[in-house]
Amino acid sequence: MKAVDTQLLTLLKKSNQFVVPIYQRAYAWTRSEVEQLWSDILRAGSNDSLGAHFTGSVVYVEKAQGAITDIEPNLIIDGQQRVTTVTLILAALTAHLAGLPEDQREPVDGFSPRKIRNRYLLNDDEEDDRRYKLVLSQGDRTALFAVIDQAGLEDHASSRVVENYELIRRFLTAPVADLAVICRGLAKLVVVDVHLERGVDNPQLVFEAMNSTGKKLSQADLIRNFVLMDLKPSAQEKLYTRYWRPMEIDFGAGAYEVQFDQFVRHFLTVTTGSIPRVGDIYEAFKDYARDVAMAGESVSDLVVRLREYSRRYCAIALGQEERPVLRTAFKDLDQIKADVVYPFLLEAYTDHELGILSEAELLEIVEMVTAYIFRRAVCRIPTNSLNTTFATFSKSIRKDRYVDSVKAHFLGMKSYRTLPSDAEFTDALRTTDLYHFQRRSYFLRVLENHGRKEHVSIEDYTIEHILPQNENLSAAWRAALGENWQETQAKYLHTLGNLTLTGYNSEYSDHPFEKKRDMEGGFKDSPLRLNRGLGQLETWGPEQIEARADLLADRAVAIWARPTLDAGLAASFAPPKSATGFTIEDHPNLLPPQRRQLFDRFTTEVFALDPGVTRTFLKLYVAFKSETNFVDVVPQVGRLRLSLNLPIEALHDDRELAYDVSGKGHWGNGPTEVTLDEGSDFMYIMGLVRQAYEFQLGTD
Repeated sequence: MKAVDTQLLTLLKKSNQFVVPIYQRAYAWTRSEVEQLWSDILRAGSNDSLGAHFTGSVVYVEKAQGAITDIEPNLIIDGQQRVTTVTLILAALTAHLAGLPEDQREPVDGFSPRKIRNRYLLNDDEEDDRRYKLVLSQGDRTALFAVIDQAGLEDHASSRVVENYELIRRFLTAPVADLAVICRGLAKLVVVDVHLERGVDNPQLVFEAMNSTGKKLSQADLIRNFVLMDLKPSAQEKLYTRYWRPMEIDFGAGAYEVQFDQFVRHFLTVTTGSIPRVGDIYEAFKDYARDVAMAGESVSDLVVRLREYSRRYCAIALGQEERPVLRTAFKDLDQIKADVVYPFLLEAYTDHELGILSEAELLEIVEMVTAYIFRRAVCRIPTNSLNTTFATFSKSIRKDRYVDSVKAHFLGMKSYRTLPSDAEFTDALRTTDLYHFQRRSYFLRVLENHGRKEHVSIEDYTIEHILPQNENLSAAWRAALGENWQETQAKYLHTLGNLTLTGYNSEYSDHPFEKKRDMEGGFKDSPLRLNRGLGQLETWGPEQIEARADLLADRAVAIWARPTLDAGLAASFAPPKSATGFTIEDHPNLLPPQRRQLFDRFTTEVFALDPGVTRTFLKLYVAFKSETNFVDVVPQVGRLRLSLNLPIEALHDDRELAYDVSGKGHWGNGPTEVTLDEGSDFMYIMGLVRQAYEFQLGTD
C-alpha cells in the first residue's frame, strides 16, 4: 500500500479512469455535505496564505498490470462521495464558463471549458464508458454521464447526482460568486492518495479501517463489500447483478437498511447453529465465510445460498409469500412481533422447498409457532429465552416425522420454555388487562375474522369498553353494578369480557348499557361477531362480563390451539436420558463436610434460578445446564473452580474476581472462570453465575 499527499485535481488528471465498484453504495451526499465542501473551496481560494486544504482520503485498487487489450480501471473503495462531488463541480464550472463571453472564460490558468473537460472529466480518444474519467455504480452511472455530456438531464431529474449538479450551478450563478476564487480553491484541494496493489494488498481490511470512524456503514454494506471486493470487476458485476441486486430489490430501500442485518443474523443462526450478537453480525459472517471457504466453497456458492435464504425471509417476514393462506399465517407472526422464530421457520421453509414438508404441513407448523408465542404473551411469560429456544429448535426435529416431532417438542418444553395449557391460557384471557395488551389489535382481528371468508377490517373500528372507563359513572351504571361499583369497575374494566369493537365509539360515549344496545348503530344492529348476543341482554354487570369472557376465551383456545399427540407417540420422540455413570462419590474433593456443605448450597441456589436447570456428574466436573451448560463446577483440593459459559467482556464484575481462560486449556465449557471456596462472598459469586444463566437465554 502506498499513501502520498496529492492535489485532488492532479489525481483526476493522471488517472485514466476511476470506477466505483458495482457493490458500493449509491452517491448519497445531501445539500449539507455539498455546501460544506463548497464553503471549504471558497475559504481556500480566498486565503492567499493557505497553500492547501485537506479534504480526506481517496483509496483505490490500482489497475492490473495486464495486456494492453485487457486493461482494468482503478477501483475506488473509499472517497467516492468526495470525488463525485468535485467532478460535479468541475462539470458545472465547464457549463458555466462555456456560457460566458470569451474574455471571461479563463479566470485562472488551466480552467477553460476545454481544459477542464480534457484533463479532469473525459478521455476524448476513448469510446463508450472508457471515455469518462469517473464511472459510478448502479443508476448513478448514466446520470453522471448525462451531466458531463450536458444531454438528457431531464431523464434523471430525481437523481441525487443531478440534484446536486443543479445546486452547484445555482452557486456559480449567484451574484457573489467569484470564479477566480472558486478555481483557486479547487486547485488547493489535497487528499491522501492511497493506492493498493492488486493481488498484494487486502482491500477489505483497508476499507474496514477507513470506515472505523465517522458515520459507519451498515453491517449489510460491509458484508456486501466483503464478498465482492476481492473479485475481478467482471465477477463482481455478475454476482451483484444476478444475486445481490435482486436481494436489495426484494427488501426494498427502507427494509434493506433496517432489516437486512437481522436477516443475516437469522441466516447465520440457521447455518451455524449459533446466534450472533446484534453488534457482531459482520464479524460472525466473515468467520462463517472463511469456514465455508476452507471447506472448498466459493464466494459464488455463498452468495447464491444467501440469496436463496433472503427470498425465503422476504416471503416469511416481508409479506412476499404469494400463496394466500401462508401469506396470512406469516402476517399473523408479524403482527405478534415474533421475529425470534425466523431461524426455525427459515429451515422449515427450506425443507418445504426441498419437498420434505408439504404446504399444509408448513402451515400447520407456522400455526403452532404462532399459538406458542401468543399463548405465552397472554400469560405474561418472559420472552428472554425465545432466541435460544428457536435457534436450537430444529435439533429436536425428526424430519421423517416432521410435524409430529414439532408437536412433541412443543409439548415437552418445561419451565421457562413451557407452552401454556388450555386452563392457564383461559384463566389469563379472562382476568388479564387486555386493553393495554401490546397485541390487542391482532387478537381482536383474529377473534372477529377466524373462519370468515369475507374479512372485516378492524382498522375501521375502535375498541369499546362496554362498561365505561369514566371514574364518575352515571347513576344508571352505578345501579347496574351495585353497591361496590368502583371495585367492580376496576376488576372488569380492561378484561376480555368488557371489550369489543364498534364504529360508534363517540355516539356510545358513557351511556347506559340499554341505550348502547338499542340506539341506531347499537349492539342490536352490529354486524360484528364480537357483538353477537349483546343485543339480547337486559343488563351489563359482572355475571354478563364473565359469561362473555368464557365464551370468547373458549373461541380463543380453539383458534390458538395447543397441539395434541398420543402419549405413546410423544414418548417416542423424547430424547434419551443421559446416564454418565458418575456420582458425587467420583469427586473426592466434594466429600469433606465443609466442601460438601458449600457444594450443596451452591446446587440449591443454581436450581433456584429455574426449575428447568439440571445437574450432571461427569468424570472431571459437574455440569449445570438449562439450554446448554451455563456453569460447570471443577472440584479441586482447595476450591471449587466455576467455569462460566459467557465471554468475560459480557460479565459485569465490579470486583474483577473472574478471569479469562478462553485461550488456555481448561476443564469446563466456559471461557471465563471464578473461584468459590468457604471464604468467598457467596452471593456475589452467585450474581456472576446468574449472569451466565441469563446470557444463555439470549438477553441481547
